[in-house]
Amino acid sequence: MSTRREFLALVGGAAVTWPIAARAQQGERMSRIGVLMAHAETDPEGHAEVAAFRDGLQKLGWIEGRNIRIEYRSATPANAEARHRFAKELVALHLDLVLSHGTPTTATLLQQTRTIPIIFLNVSDPVGSGFVGSFPRPGSNATGFIPMEPTMAGKWVELLREIAPHVAKSALLFNPETAPYAEYYLNPFKAAASLAVEAIAAPVRDASELETVIAAQARLPNSGLVVMPDTFTSAHRTQITALATRYRLPAIYPFRFFAELGGLLSYGNDRRDVFRRAASYADRILKGAKPSELPVQAPVKFELVVNLKTAKALGLDVPPTLLARADEVIE
Repeated sequence: MSTRREFLALVGGAAVTWPIAARAQQGERMSRIGVLMAHAETDPEGHAEVAAFRDGLQKLGWIEGRNIRIEYRSATPANAEARHRFAKELVALHLDLVLSHGTPTTATLLQQTRTIPIIFLNVSDPVGSGFVGSFPRPGSNATGFIPMEPTMAGKWVELLREIAPHVAKSALLFNPETAPYAEYYLNPFKAAASLAVEAIAAPVRDASELETVIAAQARLPNSGLVVMPDTFTSAHRTQITALATRYRLPAIYPFRFFAELGGLLSYGNDRRDVFRRAASYADRILKGAKPSELPVQAPVKFELVVNLKTAKALGLDVPPTLLARADEVIE
């Protein structure tokens, strides 16, 4: 585990200025925030998301080293031991609040504390997971932001058929260990697909299974792939997009960074925007608001990204109407 200063240097923090700033503001109370991410420490997307949270805090007057101190921890989705250890470490620090990334991370933190406020991000089904009582009235020490509504699964099927009309079978890829909420998307996925596409559940429990599952799907005639929002699929995005391209499998992904790595197309929320918005909840909690009274929020900013280079490699003609709707076209 990197030190706090090393991690902040990675995300752009000017750690060396903190002692000076702290001395200049000795009369101001120092609030303490924990951040527990479901990424490898070196993951650039994780760094960008944390930087967006820090930027949101700064715009609200919360300056690291002056009136807040942030304790960072990061564990990959597969490393349950590190996740539990870091959750215990953060809770032992008696923080004012914790920012939690993903469903397994939030579940682990809630096992450790029911008093420290938790703001969760990218938790797909917080009610079904038992984190909150309802979206408008969470009723616990946790609240936060979901990545997208379950009906998005139908939109993924629709977009996949738009760019690859020949698709008649589509698999939904997820890890049941890191996505215990799979039914949240799987049921509407099957309902939407039933009209024109055979829906297939494609669970994988380890990165070593990815090629076997994707190759098997590619062997089926007229097949396609939908990748579920899941800390596992995000962590293994490079491998997943490369395998889909290698096996010439049309695929749609939930986040922009998949398309940037060569994925055919992505449609989903702007994750960095959600981290930036989370700063507003942190601000309110630090000023006395209770998580139990702050409603769980849905995303407000979505992105459609088309990778034209990958489409050409797969022999697909992208409809002009799809290109016109895209927020970004990668050529």
